[in-house]
Amino acid sequence: MLFDALTLQLGYNATLVTIGATLLGMAAGVGGTFLFLRKRALVSDAISHATLPGIGLAFIIMVALGGDGRSLIGLLGGAAVSAGLGLLCVSWLSTRTRLAEDAAIGAVLSVFFGFGVVILTIIQTMNAGRQAGLEGFLLGSTAGMLRSDAAILAGAAALTLALVLLLRRPLTLAAFDPEYATASGQNVTRIDLAMMGIVLAVTVVGLKIVGLILIVALLIIPPVTARFWTERTDHVVLISGIVGGVSGYVGAAISAAIPDVPTGPIIVLVGFALFALSLLLAPRRGVMSSFLRHRSFQRRVHLRQGLLAMAQSQPIYEGLTLRLLRRADLVRPDGVPTNSGQARAAKAMLDEARWSIVRGDQSYEAAAALYDGLTDIETLLTPDQITEIDGRLAAPSEVPA
Repeated sequence: MLFDALTLQLGYNATLVTIGATLLGMAAGVGGTFLFLRKRALVSDAISHATLPGIGLAFIIMVALGGDGRSLIGLLGGAAVSAGLGLLCVSWLSTRTRLAEDAAIGAVLSVFFGFGVVILTIIQTMNAGRQAGLEGFLLGSTAGMLRSDAAILAGAAALTLALVLLLRRPLTLAAFDPEYATASGQNVTRIDLAMMGIVLAVTVVGLKIVGLILIVALLIIPPVTARFWTERTDHVVLISGIVGGVSGYVGAAISAAIPDVPTGPIIVLVGFALFALSLLLAPRRGVMSSFLRHRSFQRRVHLRQGLLAMAQSQPIYEGLTLRLLRRADLVRPDGVPTNSGQARAAKAMLDEARWSIVRGDQSYEAAAALYDGLTDIETLLTPDQITEIDGRLAAPSEVPA
C-alpha cells in the first residue's frame, strides 16, 4: 500500500491530496524561509490561530444564507479575512503601542483562538449546516475530502508557490539585508506586507491538510533544516522548498496508505525526521561533524604538545599523545624519537620562536591574529617574510652597555 501511495496509484482523490500536500509543503518551506531569516517566526503562529474565528463565522454566515456551511472556498475565505485582521492587530499593537512584537503576537494569538473556540462551541449547538468535522481544521483532515476540495487546495498551493517564486528576489534582499534594501530604493514595509500575505496564503491553504496548529511547523521546520546545509540565502530557499515538498509528499502518502492516520501530524513528523537527520549529519553544522572537528582539533593539540616536549627533551606522560606520536611514526615503541620525529620536533620549536617574533611585530599583526598555535606558519606568511624572521632569529641579541 505504501509503495502504491508513493507512486500515486491509490486513486484520483488520493493523488490530488498528495500533490496538493507536496505543493503546500514547497510553498510553506520557501515562504517560511523569509520569516526565519527576518527572525519573525512567531508571526506565523499568530496568523494560524487567528484563522479559527473566521472559519466559525464563515460557517454561521453560510448557514444563515441557506447553505450547508461546509463550502471549502467559503471557509477558507473566512479564515483569510480573520487571519488578515489578526495580522493587522499585531502590526498595530507593535507599532502604535509600547508592546514588543512578541507580546502583541501572544495577545492576538490567545484572544483570537479563544474567540474561535467559543464560536465552535456555539456551532455545535446548531441544528443545521452539517457542522460535524469543523474541528478537523485544528489538526488537519483529508478524510472525506471531495475531489473538488482537493483540486482547490492543489491549485491554491500551486498559485501560492508561484507567487513566492515571483517575489523571491525582493523578499530575499529585505530578509538578508533590510538596510541595503532601503538604500537601494526598495520599500521594506511593502515587502514585509507581501511576506505576511504569502504566509497568510500558505496558512489558509494548509488548514484542511495540516491544520491551523501544525501549519506553523510546516512553515518553520524546512528553513531550519535547510540552514544546517548551507549559508547562502538562495540555497536555503531551494533546500527549504525541497524539504517541505518531500515532507508533504511522503506524509500524505503514508496517511493515504495507512487507515486512520491523520495527514497533518504525519507530514510534520516526516519534516521533523528530515530535521533530525540534518541535525546529526549536516557536513558543517551537524552534531557529528562538530564532534569530528573537535576530536581532530584535540588530536592536533596533543600532537603539537608532544612535539614541543620532544624538542625540549621533556618526558611525555599523556597516553593519547604517545599513541598519536607512535601512529605518526614520530617515536618508537620505547618512547625514543625517530629521525622524522626529531625533525618535526625541531620544526615545531622553530615555529614557536618564529611566532614569538611575529606576535611582537606590528607589521605582522594580521598574521598574528590568525595564528591558533596549530596552523603551519607557511600558510600565513610568505617565504620572504619567513626568511626575514629567520634572519632576525639568527642575528646575535643586542646586549645593553
